[in-house]
Amino acid sequence: MSSTEVTAARVSDLSSTYDVEAIRADFPVLRQNVHGKPLVYLDSGASSQKPRTVIDATVYYYEHDHSNVHRGVHTLSQRATDAFENAREKVRGFINAASDKEVIYVRGTTEGINLVARTYGDANLKQDDEIIVSEMEHHANIVPWQMLCERTGAKIQVLHFNDAGELDMHEFDALLSDKTKVLAVTHVSNALGTVNPIKDMTCKAHAAGAVVVVDGAQAVPHMQLDMQDLDCDFYTFSSHKMYGPTGIGILYGKEALLDAMPPYEGGGEMIKKVTFEETTYNDLPHKFEAGTPSIAQTVGLGAAVDYLDAIGLDNIAAHEQDLLEYATACAAKVEGMRIYGTAKHKASLLSFGLDGIHPHDIGTILDFEGVAVRTGHHCAQPVMQHYGVAATTRASFGMYNTRSDVDALFTGIEKVQQTFAR
Repeated sequence: MSSTEVTAARVSDLSSTYDVEAIRADFPVLRQNVHGKPLVYLDSGASSQKPRTVIDATVYYYEHDHSNVHRGVHTLSQRATDAFENAREKVRGFINAASDKEVIYVRGTTEGINLVARTYGDANLKQDDEIIVSEMEHHANIVPWQMLCERTGAKIQVLHFNDAGELDMHEFDALLSDKTKVLAVTHVSNALGTVNPIKDMTCKAHAAGAVVVVDGAQAVPHMQLDMQDLDCDFYTFSSHKMYGPTGIGILYGKEALLDAMPPYEGGGEMIKKVTFEETTYNDLPHKFEAGTPSIAQTVGLGAAVDYLDAIGLDNIAAHEQDLLEYATACAAKVEGMRIYGTAKHKASLLSFGLDGIHPHDIGTILDFEGVAVRTGHHCAQPVMQHYGVAATTRASFGMYNTRSDVDALFTGIEKVQQTFAR
């Protein structure tokens, strides 16, 4: 039995009806107390927990199949290679890419964006070209473009958002010109939850002659993706946000663009032939995968895809939308609570502040109540600057959360306010 067969055997038991308690039972980490209270994990936006199928697939690989991938003729190497490439095909289907050549393994979203900026950007941008970057981006979708501008003389044009957390589409239309070469935008804001109209923005950017790079880290665990429908040029995301292992992610890119781009790193695997006179690079996708890859993590990613497919992204989205609506209604009853990000189209997170109370204090008291949230600027300092705050508290919901978890959050918030009222 292979690691793939182990995963298939487990996910086949999942019911077609969304059963959140059955799902919760699949996540061993949730069966614990923190400070004597049952763990309420509301930090999936930072990193999601892992189901037993993912853990088992990774362990099985190490116990039975581990070897380096590709080129090996012995049995373990062939099994490892099969598991590694089967995961790529699973991801291809998961995002509906046209070919597995368009699915590049990277360490995560950050490396995916840096790869595009370093390869496509360095080869195609020049002095006074423009890159549109939205104000709501994670630092990982800002800094690589700033570095590209330093190397090439290109310029960043900032696309702002309104106080509801929605991009100013009139400004977007005005910013687009024949100087626009790249649009870098998040699909879902990690700090606000806003779901941006990627398909429409891509269409307009293409009409102006620009390529579109999408940070999909916060979108992939919450919604069904279709690269051929979105039509963006590059889309990147991380396994650990979608219930898979850390240290592995995906860069999707259109085959023609990837084929024309130079390699990102040099070394083994990304070559066909090496002499001291000349090196011939490998075909896609291996041209961008230098060195020994994160094999076990990739097998785990494949298991995470199986798990999400078995439950259904539409079912997950409906469940999480119910949680968001319930939590938003609860928040409306809390005096002195402000929600940052009230976009019409929004993923399942609440970023908030409490009058007169620092987010770090909020997070600390909630932790003693067993409630795990994220506090700080969320690697999105321009978002904080927009609202004139240094930090927010963020509760982000996943497929395993319940209304009882939301109740625990607001019971904890009441405790926070009582503590600071003394």
